[in-house]
Amino acid sequence: MRLPPHILVVNGIKVRRPVFLLGAPHSGADLLARALKRSPGFHVTMGRACVAHVVYAFARKPSIGRTSGAVRVMRDALAESWQVLPRSCGECAEPCREAGGVTGTGPCVVTGEITRFGDGSPDLIYSAPVLLQAFPDARFVQLIRDGRDVAADMLADPACLAWFRPAMLPEQTEFPNAFLGVNKDEHLDRWKGMAAAGKCALRWRSAVRLSAELRRTLPEGQLLTLRYEDLVLKPAEAVTTLTEFLETRVSKVALYGRAPKVGSWRTRLRPADLELVEKVAREELKRLGYPKS
Repeated sequence: MRLPPHILVVNGIKVRRPVFLLGAPHSGADLLARALKRSPGFHVTMGRACVAHVVYAFARKPSIGRTSGAVRVMRDALAESWQVLPRSCGECAEPCREAGGVTGTGPCVVTGEITRFGDGSPDLIYSAPVLLQAFPDARFVQLIRDGRDVAADMLADPACLAWFRPAMLPEQTEFPNAFLGVNKDEHLDRWKGMAAAGKCALRWRSAVRLSAELRRTLPEGQLLTLRYEDLVLKPAEAVTTLTEFLETRVSKVALYGRAPKVGSWRTRLRPADLELVEKVAREELKRLGYPKS
């Protein structure tokens, strides 16, 4: 028997149909978060420490997400993240503060104007099953982007590269591990010796496989898949689709002029890195319709 949904109350506001933005690193979730943050009634957070700690714990040790307490932990983390306090924005990551136009410590929203909550924290995709259990009425928007462009951006991002250091892999890391893109522990030595471009491709490949699984399991009314390329090249159409899906007006102003160019991998990836990325991600690139170099 399915239990009735838990109603979370934050600042006296019932959390209904929260929106979660999912995707591989640098797939555009931050752009959508920016758009939602500037849309009427939305309170969207990005990368708050309380959420990040939970997300990465689940990512590195997936069995935690299957325990009975995982749902409560996730709800508590998001409740803390969504709290609107006099100095709450002082605890936000810089991308979140910048997206909200915050220059001081906050807050960036007025509680009386909030009608919807959302989160666009990095790597939220690895917690999607727990999020669905925690919020059965949630809406998920997942971003798909050419894995070669993703790899190019990841290689230029110290925060992404930091996860590839051996020291970031504790002994209790579990396999298969979608966060690393490694299926078996015996493959770990091969992973450790792989160039960073290959590790980026593995993370992208794993994330798009998770996205495909979500498409198979979630009802159409709860999941929307957008391509990064459409978001950048046809923002008005993409925002119209998003507005209809969320049943609320979404700002498109925040999308213009900020996104990395589509296809920039052609000039940013070294030939050896491009060859490795396409080797690792060949099947997914083909399935998603991204042409060969």
